[in-house]
Amino acid sequence: MKTLITLIIFSIFLTNCSSHSVKLGRKCTKMAADSTYEKSFIWIVDQKNLKTFGDKISKENCEINGEKL
Repeated sequence: MKTLITLIIFSIFLTNCSSHSVKLGRKCTKMAADSTYEKSFIWIVDQKNLKTFGDKISKENCEINGEKL
């Protein structure tokens, strides 16, 4: 089990070295028209979309969507 957790952690950090960036922490998307949204603790973001990531996905969206932090 320890090996699996270590492998997952290392793969997250190695992903950060490529053309993607890893964002950690609870973040949500904005609520869609059909009252659905996405939430995650780990987000892998393409470097091209890194500047606009905070506009689309943020901790504030979780609060707006009714999530308790």
